[in-house]
Amino acid sequence: MPKPLTDEILSKYDRDGYFFPQKILDDQQVAACRTQLEKFEDSQGKPIGGSQRSKSHLLFKWVDDLMRNPAILDPVEELVGPNILCWNTLFWVKEAHSPSFVSWHQDLRYWGLDTNDLVTVWLALSPATLESGCMHVLPGSHRGELMPHKDEFKNDNMLTRGQEISVEVDESKAVAMPLQPGCASFHNGRLAHSSGPNQSTDRRIGISFHYMPTSTDQVVGEWDSAALVRGEDAFGHFVLAPQPAQDFDPELVEFHQKATDAVRDVLFKDAEKVRKTI
Repeated sequence: MPKPLTDEILSKYDRDGYFFPQKILDDQQVAACRTQLEKFEDSQGKPIGGSQRSKSHLLFKWVDDLMRNPAILDPVEELVGPNILCWNTLFWVKEAHSPSFVSWHQDLRYWGLDTNDLVTVWLALSPATLESGCMHVLPGSHRGELMPHKDEFKNDNMLTRGQEISVEVDESKAVAMPLQPGCASFHNGRLAHSSGPNQSTDRRIGISFHYMPTSTDQVVGEWDSAALVRGEDAFGHFVLAPQPAQDFDPELVEFHQKATDAVRDVLFKDAEKVRKTI
């Protein structure tokens, strides 16, 4: 079977810390995912938010199915190896004409995970364009030491504590990663990235999936969970997340609460202000 990633893409990922776009879903699949999300939002009378955004594969079977999609896992396997955990799944929704933004940051500065090989897959369910606030990355910033950060806690920042790189970022070197619905970007968890507000007339809907080798350990939190999505886990560093048989399985809702509380404890380790709901 041909490999999903060419040598050129693998070389670029090693050098720059990212590549895009990678086609994951066709138009019909995208429409089905968006319909399921917005049907749920309509049922509760408000957009998805709070802890629903995080570890969402425990609440929505269709997200768990996406997390295990071979079109995602095959390239991920080339990047992290055959034994793969997914630490988190996270919705990133910016409403039309929303001021919401994501400041420049590096995820592994805050996640308590002792790996340099975590890869984030960011899947677009609506157009992620320059106008709608697509992601920007700083090529090569996954190499070397993690940069210093500060907590800003700005109201429109989608990050939990408004974490932001505290040294000047040369935005002239930044690269935009626009994505059409059904396409994904892949980036190393150490890579500096950000995104601007949504100035378009449509919602900007994305889901990020955070994959890591099973050898990874959680070194900040006392308890953490992850989903085994491929291969075997010979290390046992994480409680393995159960798979939902249906949306909002009562047992998994309880597990989801414990799992998102654990993530929040990790993210707010040493934060000076009161925690913000994920």
